[in-house]
Amino acid sequence: MHKELSGVRKVAYTTIDDGSAYFQTALWTGNGGTQSITNDGNSDLQPDFVWTKRRDTDGQNHHVVDSSRGVTKTLVPNDTDTEATKSTGLTAFNSDGFSIGADANYNNNTELYVGWQWKANGGSRTTFTESSNNPAGGYQANTTAGFSIIDYTGTLGDSGGGSGTFAHGLNSAPTWWVVKPRVNVSDNQWFVCHQGFASDYATDFIHFDTTGAKQDNALMWNDTAPTNSVITVGSKPGTNNDGSGFICYAWHDVQGFSKFGSYTGNGIINGPVIYTGFKPAWIMIKCTSQTEPWFIVDTKRSTTNPTNEALVPNDSNTENTTAGYNIDILSYGFKCRGDSGQQNEDGGNYIYMAFAKHPLVSSKGVPVTAR
Repeated sequence: MHKELSGVRKVAYTTIDDGSAYFQTALWTGNGGTQSITNDGNSDLQPDFVWTKRRDTDGQNHHVVDSSRGVTKTLVPNDTDTEATKSTGLTAFNSDGFSIGADANYNNNTELYVGWQWKANGGSRTTFTESSNNPAGGYQANTTAGFSIIDYTGTLGDSGGGSGTFAHGLNSAPTWWVVKPRVNVSDNQWFVCHQGFASDYATDFIHFDTTGAKQDNALMWNDTAPTNSVITVGSKPGTNNDGSGFICYAWHDVQGFSKFGSYTGNGIINGPVIYTGFKPAWIMIKCTSQTEPWFIVDTKRSTTNPTNEALVPNDSNTENTTAGYNIDILSYGFKCRGDSGQQNEDGGNYIYMAFAKHPLVSSKGVPVTAR
């Protein structure tokens, strides 16, 4: 039995009965003008972080926008581009969705799009000031959903040593976070840390914008795991260049709503089962031991098992429906249904990030019926 499957026997109480209050996926068809995208989940959701992708045409980048930087400020997960302004891209965060303009990355006539959305704190930031090597900036945190958006100004650069910390506003230590320079520095890539790397995970990082395996560098996070109050950054330009602006998105596990873990591949189509304690609505997977693409599946684009409409965060291609990305969505987690390096190479090490459609067991201890 896979080590995480044993968790099915545990009672998975949750503080979040309806995941749609904090995460939702929206699909739409472009009209070439303007339109408002309304969420259809059980709860209304005004997003603070929106990740969009045109699904049916190659060469169209992923885009992320958040309410801390501002609705017109976009970054590209599959590239090292610095922050850009798109006045006709995302134009408003609405009470239950968002509005878009005529930009082709968001609203080309008849084209198909997806938008993944997370709720933070309605754009309301708590600021912190620079102190010694500790950056100045601000955070907006959702302590219920375990998600925070942090903007900060670097203090060190490539000095060969030293570190600083910044507040994240959560009530538990982040277990997955990603940092991106907003302006041009000597290394403009996306830097990811994840508790699934290893027991000493804060010694490592992986790039969001490439297929590369994880790397070890003591200067990235100063080999220091985050605490329930701060994240540590070292002296590398990509996470702490002096005077440069950065954005950080940070999450921690919330029982019954989100899970950020790891597994080992077995190299067969009857792959491992990964227990999350909920029926996932969204899953992202990356092999950390070798060069393989990231990929994302969700239950809005794929409504039956196996899910087979994968989007790849490190490239601008259309949805990929090859068997190498097949995942079964279960009431308590997911099962790998491919034997490829993307998800299930024999002996491969993988990290995953998952958010719930609904928990396995409600906050009242009642099992939730799978759909």
